[in-house]
Amino acid sequence: MPDDREIAKGYAIKPIEEIAERAGIPPRYLEKYGPYKAKILWPQPVKELPKRGKLIMVTAMTPTPAGEGKTTTAIGLADAFGHLQKKAIAAIREPSLGPVFGLKGGATGGGLAQIAPRDDINLHFTGDMHAVTAAHNLLAAMVDNRLHFDGVCGLIDCRTITWKRVMDMDDRVLREVVVGIGGPLRGIARETGFDITAASEVMAILCLSADLKELKERLGRIVIGSGSDGKPVFARQIKAEGAMAALLKDAMKPNLVQTLEGTPALVHGGPFANIAHGTNSVIATRLALSLADFVVTETGFASDLGAEKFFDIVVRTGHIPPPDACVLVATLRALKLHGGVNLKDVKAENAEAVEKGFSNLEKHMDNMALYGVPFVVALNKFPGDSAEEVSRFLDLCRGKKVRAALSDVHGQGGGGGVELAREVLLAIDQETAHFQFLYPLDLPLIGKIETVAKKIYGAAGIAMEGKVRRKILRMEEDGFGKLPVCIAKTQYSLSADDEALGRPQGFTLIVTDASLSAGAGFVVVCCGDIMTMPGLPSTPAAEKVDVTDDGEIVGLS
Repeated sequence: MPDDREIAKGYAIKPIEEIAERAGIPPRYLEKYGPYKAKILWPQPVKELPKRGKLIMVTAMTPTPAGEGKTTTAIGLADAFGHLQKKAIAAIREPSLGPVFGLKGGATGGGLAQIAPRDDINLHFTGDMHAVTAAHNLLAAMVDNRLHFDGVCGLIDCRTITWKRVMDMDDRVLREVVVGIGGPLRGIARETGFDITAASEVMAILCLSADLKELKERLGRIVIGSGSDGKPVFARQIKAEGAMAALLKDAMKPNLVQTLEGTPALVHGGPFANIAHGTNSVIATRLALSLADFVVTETGFASDLGAEKFFDIVVRTGHIPPPDACVLVATLRALKLHGGVNLKDVKAENAEAVEKGFSNLEKHMDNMALYGVPFVVALNKFPGDSAEEVSRFLDLCRGKKVRAALSDVHGQGGGGGVELAREVLLAIDQETAHFQFLYPLDLPLIGKIETVAKKIYGAAGIAMEGKVRRKILRMEEDGFGKLPVCIAKTQYSLSADDEALGRPQGFTLIVTDASLSAGAGFVVVCCGDIMTMPGLPSTPAAEKVDVTDDGEIVGLS
C-alpha cells in the first residue's frame, strides 16, 4: 500500500467553500487561510447554540508507542456516517510540533482516513499553537518584569513563582533553567523551566472557554505564585489577561478543513492527554453539534487518560453534553504487547497472546461502563492481522457481551468503517445512557485522586511525600478544593510505571507533585516519572523531514 503522502496526493482536495457548504456554514463566516483551510467567524456564542447532533467520543486501550489509530478511526468513522447518508463532522485536536518531529510523527490520520491539507495541519497550520505559546510567555515576561521593578518585597514572592515558559517542541534540556543571572539589569535570578505548549494552562483555557469573555475571565484566574502573605497571586493582579486574550483572539476561532472524502473536519486546540486534559476545543465541538447529525471527536491516549478527563473535566464545563456513545479502539498488536510479546514481535501471529492481553482491554471496557455511556469496541485492522487472531478477539468480546466491530478505515476509507458506524447507531438506539461523573466535586482533592487511581487505574491506593500532601491541602485552604483533578502520568500503562503492562492490580500510585491550574479549572497531579517537557527519541522523526528545491515537504509522517 502506498504511504500516507502518496495516498493524499491521489485525492483532489475540494475548495474550502464547498466544505463549508456541506457543513452548513455560510461563506461570509469564513476567514480563509489559502484555498483549503479557514477559520470560522461564527456570529453567535456557541454556548447558546442548540444541540442537533449525536456526539461520539473515540478512545482506546493502552497503546503501543506508535499509537493504535484512534485519530484515524475517528476520521474514518465520520466518513463512514456519510456512506450511511448521515451528515457528520469530525472534531479533533491540532498536532503539536513536539510529536511531529519526535517519536509519533504527524497527527492527521493515516491511509485512506486522513484530513487535508496534511502538511499544513501538521506544521504551522493557522498559527494557533504559536498564539498559545506567545500568550503564555507574555505572562511569564510580565511576571519577571514585575519582579525586576518591584524587587523581592513586591506583590510576588519570587521564591513561589510557579509560572514557567513554554515552547512547542520536545527539548529536554529546558526542563530546568536559571533566569536573571548576570546582574540587576537582567532581573532577579531564580530557577524556572519550560513545559511543552500542549501542556500549557493557556492551551487548556483556550479549549475550555466558550467565548472571549470566558477566555479573559479564565486567563485572569491563572495563579502565578504567592505573595508575602502566602496568598495566591493571579494574572489579573498584574493586568496580563487583556493582552493575553488579544494574542489569542484569532486562535479562538475554530479551524475548518476536510477529510480525503470531503467530510468537514473542525481541528482546534491541542492539549496532550498524558500531561493535560487531551481534548479539542468546546467551541469546535459545540459548533459541530449544532450543524451535523453526528459529531465524532477523539480524546488522547486511552480511557484512563483522555476519556476520564473528557468526562470529569470537559463535560463538567456544561458547554458540551456527555457523549451519546463511545468507541473503544483496540489493535491486535497492542493486545499482544500486553499479552507479553516483545514490541518488535507484535506483528507476528500469536492468538494466545491476544487472549492474554485482552485483560488490558477489559479494564478499559470496565472504565467505560463506570460512566454509563453506551460503547462499541473497534478492532482497528492492520494488513498482517490473521483470521485466527481476529476470530479469537471477536469471541472474547462476545464473551464479555459487548458490541464489537472490525474497522478498516485505513485500508478502505469510510467504506471500511460502515460496520462500526452501524454498531454505533445500534448502541445509541438500543441502549439507555445513564451518564454519571466518577466523583462529586465536594470530595477532597486527595479523595478525588484516590478515586481515579482505584476505579480507573486499578490501584490499591495512593502515596505521596508530606510536602506534596501539604501542597494539595494548601490548595484546599485557598478555596480550590472543589476543582476536578487532571492526573498526569504515562500513557503506556494503566499504572504510572511504563513497564507494568496488561492489567496491573494491587499497585500503589505514587503522586510526585501537584500544581494548580485555577484558570483552566482543575488541579494537575503528577504521578511517576511523567515530564511536562518531553525529550526527543534517539532517532527523531525530524531526521527524515526535508524540503525539495521545488518547495515540497517530504518525510513528514
